[in-house]
Amino acid sequence: MLIAKARSGKLDAFEAIISKYHGFVKLKASSYFMSGGDTDDLVQEGLIGLTKAIRDYRDDREASFRSFAELCITRQIITAIKTASRQKHQPLNSYLSLSHSPTSHHDEGECSLGDILPGSAIHDPLNQVISSEEVASLKDCLGRLLSELETSVLSLYLEGHSYEQIAAEIGYDTKSVDNALQRIKRKVDLHLQSRQVYQ
Repeated sequence: MLIAKARSGKLDAFEAIISKYHGFVKLKASSYFMSGGDTDDLVQEGLIGLTKAIRDYRDDREASFRSFAELCITRQIITAIKTASRQKHQPLNSYLSLSHSPTSHHDEGECSLGDILPGSAIHDPLNQVISSEEVASLKDCLGRLLSELETSVLSLYLEGHSYEQIAAEIGYDTKSVDNALQRIKRKVDLHLQSRQVYQ
């Protein structure tokens, strides 16, 4: 059985299951929303759920692998959404009002936090120069490090094309498109880390 082979460490069996259920995971992920994330993040969480299903499935149970996998995928996606939601609201639990003094009592004429905080740095010329340098550096990095395939995939992806549309345009399958985008992301991450602007 394919599941047993995958569990025993057969990479080709594992990849065959991932490939078979990838569309199902994308469909599941598309029906959820994660604050601060996108559909690709939810697809990744769904694939983690699928991996757990492969690891934990037992043939002696009455449920089919598909039913068990759906449960694991859904749980993983929902857990990710709940975690993201908790992190999003965490700052609200320890907020400070900008209209009150940093001290516990507020006397007449005392400065508020809003008075002593610096203004926005958005229009700071130094920040604008640094930002333009980072953009130029990133463009140079992409020009040097991306293969012809990766460049084509990135260009179409940035134009808003789906994986399926990109695959049809370049003559590859969606798995190749996904792999290319993962490689691009890793290269960009490494570049940003080297520039010490990685968030």
